[in-house]
Amino acid sequence: MTQPTPPAAPAPPLMGPAGYSIDMVREHMRDIPQFPLPVGFAMRAMTPSDGGTWVDIWRDAEPYFQIADDTFSKEFGSDPQVIGRRCFLLQTDAGEPVGTVSAWYDRAYRGMGYGRIHWVAIRRACGGRGLGKAMMTFALNALAQWHDRAMLNTQSKRLNAVKIYLDFGFIPNLDLPGAPGVWREVAANLKHPVLASLL
Repeated sequence: MTQPTPPAAPAPPLMGPAGYSIDMVREHMRDIPQFPLPVGFAMRAMTPSDGGTWVDIWRDAEPYFQIADDTFSKEFGSDPQVIGRRCFLLQTDAGEPVGTVSAWYDRAYRGMGYGRIHWVAIRRACGGRGLGKAMMTFALNALAQWHDRAMLNTQSKRLNAVKIYLDFGFIPNLDLPGAPGVWREVAANLKHPVLASLL
């Protein structure tokens, strides 16, 4: 009798220029920290034609990866009809786009539907003004209209982003293969009470 083939071992975390791939989850949408946008900035909905602007922001903000011309269409083009409700640009009062965040979705994460914080970026010249936290407030408030929980994926070298996500109630998904070891490495470089309590 032929023995059944054992299931393949789960893949370890992916390693790239920005470190290991890591997932974070927020299992409810209560108590979203509320950070208003600084004076002189506003959020607006994107359209599919804003893809070039999105790419330009990401090329300015991204220190680890090259951003291809078609990255926006590859990431969001499968559902263009919701881009206007879920993808946003941060701009100055003069209309200059300086950041972007998406309140996207994952219909099958952990076997359930999750809202997804996706592709958050701010031009380097605009860093240090609290814009990242204000964009997170905006995106999570949007997700709370449609979802009971949220997730995101980032990389282990993006410590400033990880700190913001922890401050906004996201916690590491430690159920993924290799995740506890990766997060212990993150905790060695980022002192945060959430990590101290989990690891």
